[in-house]
Amino acid sequence: MEMLLHGNALLALAAAVLWGGGDFSGGMGVKHAGGTMGAALRVILLSHSVSLAILLILVWWRGDAFPHGAPLIWGLVAGVTAGIALACFYVALSRGAMGASAALSGLLAAAILAAVSVVQEGSPGWLRVAGFLVAGAAIWLIAAGENPEAKPADRGTVWLAVAGGVGFGIYFVALKFAGTAGVIWPMVTARMGSLTVCSLLVAGMALTSKRGGPKFRLTRPVFVAAIGAVLLDTSGNLLFIEATRAGRLDVAAVLASLYPASTILLAAWTLHEKPTRRQGLGMAVAVAAVVMITI
Repeated sequence: MEMLLHGNALLALAAAVLWGGGDFSGGMGVKHAGGTMGAALRVILLSHSVSLAILLILVWWRGDAFPHGAPLIWGLVAGVTAGIALACFYVALSRGAMGASAALSGLLAAAILAAVSVVQEGSPGWLRVAGFLVAGAAIWLIAAGENPEAKPADRGTVWLAVAGGVGFGIYFVALKFAGTAGVIWPMVTARMGSLTVCSLLVAGMALTSKRGGPKFRLTRPVFVAAIGAVLLDTSGNLLFIEATRAGRLDVAAVLASLYPASTILLAAWTLHEKPTRRQGLGMAVAVAAVVMITI
């Protein structure tokens, strides 16, 4: 229990809570904006612009030195992959198959991060490996539970979720390496990368479309959802970076990947959607996984 309270596990669990809320808010924002790739890119541009402004104020206030060399490159790589991955993921969420998309993306991201950690830091021990497997089962039970209001996931939605999961895995590995320059600057450079790639994609879509690109209306629900997403997502990312600096990457990755639980609980609180028995079982299994990983 002492390790849970003072190690990287608590930071990772806090990141999971915030990520789940951010994904819920971002998915709802893209849904209100039309559910297209163009809408997703524009929601990301709005939210990441706000995030960059806040982060720049923080580094100015703290007086942190601008990163150079490898940390700067890794931060930009993180941002480019994050922009593409988030766009794919938000579109998958907006199509109705939120649970399956979140589960698939979370499992892929956690698997990539765990593999990198094992190569860099060695085996985490058999009990933690078992805990990782139990956590994977918990993620699937929580996120892939039946939802009578959800649309069946077609092949395109599945591939979007896969692209999101792989992109998230690369993103968080890059953030880990960029974290040698501190906590806030890696997020600043990541936002620079994501804004650049999303701007180029929007411009490319506008140039190749006969109608001048996808239409986008910045309504109040879209704005509120985008701001909510960026505040929660940015805070979660900062906690995740700190978690990777405080302990093993695989522990931080797997525990943070339990974020679908907070998405389900947030939907139950705000939309009055009652969790299914399968999701309840998944949350109980998640508790067991946390104990196995942190003891």
